[in-house]
Amino acid sequence: MATSLRKELAYDATPDAVAAMLADPAFREEVLERQHVLRGSASVDGSTVVVEQVQSAAGLPGFAQKFVGDEIVIVQTERWGSDTAADLHLAIPGKPGDITGTVRLTPAGAGTVEVVDLSVKVSIPLVGGKIEKLVADMIEKALAKEHEVGQEWLAR
Repeated sequence: MATSLRKELAYDATPDAVAAMLADPAFREEVLERQHVLRGSASVDGSTVVVEQVQSAAGLPGFAQKFVGDEIVIVQTERWGSDTAADLHLAIPGKPGDITGTVRLTPAGAGTVEVVDLSVKVSIPLVGGKIEKLVADMIEKALAKEHEVGQEWLAR
C-alpha cells in the first residue's frame, strides 16, 4: 500500500503567472529559505525544475530517525510537459522509498488552482506505513509554506 496526498493550492493569478513563478529559481530559493532548510538549491533547465534540500531530522520520532539519520536529503524533480502539467518525483537518496505524482495548474475564475497529487511508498517492513504518513505530513507542510510564499510572490 502507498499513502496518497492531494493538495489544492489557490492563487489569485493566471495559470501563466503561476507557471512563470514555479519556473523561477529565485522563487524556489525563497521557498527553501522560508522552510529553514539546512542547505538547498534550485535549478531550472528548460522544462525541468530540480530542488535539492537538506533538512534536520531533529524532532522526528525515534523509528524515523533510525531510518534517515541526522539529516534528510530530498531531491525534487518536476518535468513540465506543458505550462500547466508536470510529473513530479521526490527522492530521498539511499533510502527505500518512492514519491511520485503530478502537478496541474487549472484556471479557477480569475485565479488558478495548483493541484498536487502524490503517492508516497516506503518499502520497509513493519514501519513503512508509519514513515509514509510522516513523509506525507512533511510534504504537506512544505507545500503549505510554498503556497504562502507563492501568494506573497504573486502579490508583489
